[in-house]
Parts: sequence; structure tokens; C-alpha cells
Amino acid sequence: MRLFRLAKIITVGLRFGLDQMVLEADSSGRLGKLWHVVFFWRHPKAPRGERLRRALESLGPIFVKFGQMLSTRRDLLPPDLADELALLQDRVPPFPSEQALKVLEDFYGKPVDDVFVAFERTPVASASVAQVHFARLPDGTEVAVKILRPGIGPVIEHDLALLDTAATLLEKLWPEARRLKPREVVAEFSKYLHDELDLMREASNCSQLRRNFTNSRLLQVPEVYWDWCGKSVMVMERMRGVPISQLDALRAQGTDLKALSRAGVEIFFTQVFRDGFFHADMHPGNIFVHADGRYIALDFGIVGTLTEVDKSYLAQNFLGFFKRDYNRVARAHIEAGWVPAHTRVDEFESAIRAVCEPIFDRPLKDISFGKTLLRLFQTARRFEMEVQPQLVLLQKTLLNIEGLGRQLDPDLDLWKTAKPFLERWMDEQMGWRGLLRNLKDEAPSWAGTLPQIPRLVHRVLDATAHRHEVQSGELERLAGAQRTQARALWVVGVLLAALVGLELYRIFG
Repeated sequence: MRLFRLAKIITVGLRFGLDQMVLEADSSGRLGKLWHVVFFWRHPKAPRGERLRRALESLGPIFVKFGQMLSTRRDLLPPDLADELALLQDRVPPFPSEQALKVLEDFYGKPVDDVFVAFERTPVASASVAQVHFARLPDGTEVAVKILRPGIGPVIEHDLALLDTAATLLEKLWPEARRLKPREVVAEFSKYLHDELDLMREASNCSQLRRNFTNSRLLQVPEVYWDWCGKSVMVMERMRGVPISQLDALRAQGTDLKALSRAGVEIFFTQVFRDGFFHADMHPGNIFVHADGRYIALDFGIVGTLTEVDKSYLAQNFLGFFKRDYNRVARAHIEAGWVPAHTRVDEFESAIRAVCEPIFDRPLKDISFGKTLLRLFQTARRFEMEVQPQLVLLQKTLLNIEGLGRQLDPDLDLWKTAKPFLERWMDEQMGWRGLLRNLKDEAPSWAGTLPQIPRLVHRVLDATAHRHEVQSGELERLAGAQRTQARALWVVGVLLAALVGLELYRIFG
């Protein structure tokens, strides 16, 4: 079976002239001349990116998804290949309704009509991993039922094994490929694909995002009905809206497209900097717009997360861009550990300036925020920057949001829209509000720790006295230090209580 699949991959590769992409990288040219003698009749006219895209589409849904993931790795791929792969669409014919019913009956242990009062046999959406049907719960609630494609697990494992084999051969036969780290890319793809195979994981992502945007004026996220969910089935609230790509329909329902584009930017930065948890697959197929103008998010198989350190240094990078403070951007990369500590700040600053300075001669609305960030990452790679998966997802999402925003409003100035939000966030993090919030967050642990400090200090002193013959003067000095520390802690405790009290009065008073 694997040999037949490998033979098909080789055949498709030759049909679309993918072998020439490898030969073009042969600096000597000898292998290419020999190859052209053997295959003298082949003269592909289409650009290499188009040929690669069409080959992946011919190989099936898993390879299409791999191409989609590759399109986000613009730090590794040439721009022409990344742009073409970004056009790949995960369009897969639906699997038969009988199979969908069988998956549901196996999961629930009874016929579908005993689980739902209504279940539409015709799917409303289909992709490589799952498809969606509309249904109604016993209480009449309208839901969307996402069903994992039957037998998809072995197919994925089979194709992943072939991809890994191909990546290994590529590294051995083509030295230039080692810079692209093909095996690491396949491993990254494998991780995301396996995450999508567990619909309980997707349901938990959906639930977290919904909780983050409870009562939001900008974004709706469907409710998950956990009693009906499992690894192969996800049941969520049915959402009604217009696909965001249908601009005429949005105008017809009275949606303000300019306001919608600004709201998309705010949603993105809220997810990144407030929550550190963001929807990382925000292409137009996963976004609808409600009649009231709010976004509707769908498909939560891929999310990104950021630590507090990531958020802080990202904000410093963005604000450094706005203020053309390239030294700040360089230091932020080094302090975050994204580039080695031995990196010379002045050299790194100069490289960043060469990337960013030319764009400031153009109107801000004509500057691509996402592509600038991409060029910065590519520059950082020259300074031994390691691949940061969370930043790759962030870059992909930012490019999606920016492209979407400018589709809605060609005059969107993403920099101008984002700057106030970032400055406010930095003020809340670094100013007195941030200090107060951190004190409140730490208060519960301090309340339990503070009373124990004198006893712990006494225990240490007692153990020291037994182990060593400490002179009475030294003991007195240690005891004095203990009293000084206790007084200092008491002052800190009073200050903490006062600050918390003031904040509670401000909120509830």
C-alpha cells in the first residue's frame, strides 16, 4: 500500500515538474543537464508555485493541509511559493450520510433519531478531517454537529510517514534543503493535525474563547453542549450569519464594513495581549458576520497561546516599530531569548533599520504590518533566531486579519488602529494599574505565607544554633535582622491591604 502511494507521489511530482525545483538548486548544473537529456520532452510553462499547488491538490486533502501549513512558514519559503500555497482551499467532497450516521450511532449507542429530534442528512460543510450537519436537541435547541471523517486516522498516519520519509531523503540528497528543516516542518504539521483529530480538544478551545468574549460587543462564539460531545463528535450552538467574504450580502444587511474592519483588528489584539489565547485559523471560511454587526468565529481546531513574557516583548516590538526605535526592537528580541544573548545589539539594530526604515517613506495605510513583521523574523533568522511556533501562528493570523481588514476597507490603516490599543495595554501592564493588579493576584498566596515567615526564620536560626557554636553577639544580630524583616513585611502587608481596599472601593463603592 505504501509503495503504491509513494509511486503516485513520484508520478504526480514528475507530471507537474517538481523535480526541476530541486534541479534548479544544483549549483553545478551537471545533474540538471543529465536530467533534461533524459526528459527532453518536458518543458513546464507554469510558474513553480502554481505547479506545486496543483500537485498538492492532486495528492489529496492531507497534502492540501500540509501546503496550507507551509504557506504560513514564510520565514522558510520563498515568497512566490508561499503566496501560491496560500491559495490552497480545503475543499473535500463530503463522506456519505450513512457513514456519518454510523459514527454517531457508535458514539451514542443508539439511533441518531433517538438522540436528536431532527438531524439533517445533508452536510452543510465538509473538510479533510470532519464535516458538519445541522440538528436539534430534545429541548428544541438548534445545533451544529461536527463529525470526524471515518477512517481518517490511518490515512493521516500513512501520509505523515510518507512526508517524513520524503523530508529525510530531501535533507540527504539536497544540502540546501537542510536550511529549510523539512523534518521539523513535518513534525510541526503532525502536531497540529493530531490536535484536529480530537474534537474534544477543539470543543475546549471553543469554550475558552467563548468565555474570554462573554457579553462582547465585537465577537460571538458558539456554546458547546458537552453532554453530546466526544473525541469524534462535537455539538455546538448553530450560528446564523453571512460569510465575511460576501461583501454585497453584508452591505445588503446594513453592515458598516469600515467599522467591521476596525473591529477585526481590535478582536485580534484583544486575543493576543489581553488573553494570550487566539484563534489561529481565521481565514474567511471560518468567519461569519451576524445581522447586528458582530463577528462569528467558527472552527477552533488550531489556537495559539502566548506567555506573559511573549506578550510583553511583542508589545515592545510593535511600539518600537511605531516610534522607529530600532534599538528597542533589537533589545526586546535579545531579552526575550528569541536571539542568542551574545548577539551584538548595534549590529542587530542596523539590520532591523534596513528592513523597516524604507517603509516609512510610504503612507501608513500602504504598509503591510504582517509583512513587516515577517521581514523582521527573516532578518532575525540571520542572527540565529530559533523558530518560535507561537510566533509563526501569530504571524499567520496577523496576515489573515490584515488581508481580511483591507478587503473590507481598502483604506484600513492597521498601524493607526492598533497603536492606541497597544499603548493602553502597555500602560495597564507597566503603570500603577499593572502593579495593583499584580498585587491583587499575589494577595491570596501572600496571605498564607506572611504569617509563617517568623516561624520559618526562627526554625532556621534554631537549626543554625545547634549546628554551630554561634556567639551570643551573632545571635543578637540575627534576631535584630529578624525583627527588621518582620517590621518590613508588616509595612508591605499594610500597604497591600490599603491598595486592595482602594481598588475595591473604586470598583464597588
